[in-house]
Amino acid sequence: MNLAVIGTGYVGLVTGACFAEYGNSVICVDSDERKIAALKENVIPIFEPNLAEMVSRNRALKTLEFTTDTKYAIESSDICFICVGTPQGEDGSTDLKYVKSVAADIGKYMSHEMIVVDKSTVPVGTADIVRSIIADGLATRGASIEFRMASNPEFLKEGDAIKDCTRPDRVIVGVDDDVTGDTLHELYKPFVKKNDNFIRMDVRSAEMTKYAANAMLATKISFMNEMANICERVGADVNKVRIGIGSDSRIGYSFIYPGIGYGGSCFPKDVNSLISTAELAGYEPSILTSVVKVNEYQKRSLCGKVVARFGEDLSGLRFAVWGLSFKPNTDDMREAPALYIIGELTERGAEISAYDPEAMEVAAESYFKGNGRIIYAKDRYSAIDGADALLLLTEWKTFLCPDFEMLKSRLKRPIIFDGRNQYDPSVLSELGFEHYQIGVGKGDAGAL
Repeated sequence: MNLAVIGTGYVGLVTGACFAEYGNSVICVDSDERKIAALKENVIPIFEPNLAEMVSRNRALKTLEFTTDTKYAIESSDICFICVGTPQGEDGSTDLKYVKSVAADIGKYMSHEMIVVDKSTVPVGTADIVRSIIADGLATRGASIEFRMASNPEFLKEGDAIKDCTRPDRVIVGVDDDVTGDTLHELYKPFVKKNDNFIRMDVRSAEMTKYAANAMLATKISFMNEMANICERVGADVNKVRIGIGSDSRIGYSFIYPGIGYGGSCFPKDVNSLISTAELAGYEPSILTSVVKVNEYQKRSLCGKVVARFGEDLSGLRFAVWGLSFKPNTDDMREAPALYIIGELTERGAEISAYDPEAMEVAAESYFKGNGRIIYAKDRYSAIDGADALLLLTEWKTFLCPDFEMLKSRLKRPIIFDGRNQYDPSVLSELGFEHYQIGVGKGDAGAL
């Protein structure tokens, strides 16, 4: 099939590359000329395992093309995917200016019947807005061209996006007619092994499903972190509690790991957007607002432990930090707990020696630009040399089984603040480490 993918951010680039991999002719469009020029040179603006190779391979096969020419892409396609960004507004609602701009372009340039698919994460009712803008654009031109709207939300996990796209748990499509549903089913056929993986529903329910899924996962994370905070106050061990409740098949082990909170581009924005949607509809979403409140507390909980151990003034101290990205296998630092933790520690006078396998460049050039209290180490062990303590903030595989004897010899003091509860307390205790975890009954220091 001939596809246009408008927007070459995380979702658009992965989606376009995966569709091209299965033989479709894909034109990816972006208004950012520098990004498109880089993509034409096989320079990928994000880190995602195997994506660069897939893009390069399909550009060579002529199944994947990059352009800034929106008119050309729309005129050349039968299905147009809208994959532009939907940033969060100051009030927590979703800003649809980029989606609306694409809709206006489609109405301006559409030359034949086509299917328009919202793949960006958008509030319920956005497809109706897009439909109206396109119809107005056609009417202005005096053109009578039939088009069909669909919602096809993405469920890509950063670090596993290609797998999630090509071997999805489910493909959700919201459609108003069988023709659109059948066409999209044909497009996704290589990706779904069973028909029940391809789930059709009405457009508004599809839009809602995306938000409901992310809100549920964020809720599980905040729930477990709340249990961790209670455990600290009553002398229980949340790691054992997690095993106990996870063994219940109704609960399971996914997303019930205690830690320093969720981050990234999806959960924070989507939960806030759903809260805004509910409030606009006249409903107060008390569970969702609590999810956000717990998460904000959790991001600062590790700082409370550091201050309780070293004091309010951290001047003259240096902390090694392992992990900057909000999760492993990505360089994405949006809403990452590391932003809050490092920011708080440096404001209190501490120096930071940080190492992350992928996120140091974006950290230095964007998020911590101008922060002279941070140095970036060449490897994980260089980061700890002479540090007063180690903070584990992201559970990259390279951090999970370190040489603890080496850690002890190179740290100024054998202290680990384990923000992801990855290390065995009994092992560290035998080696003489002070080991601070989330949700283990040593008494809560409170978040800052």
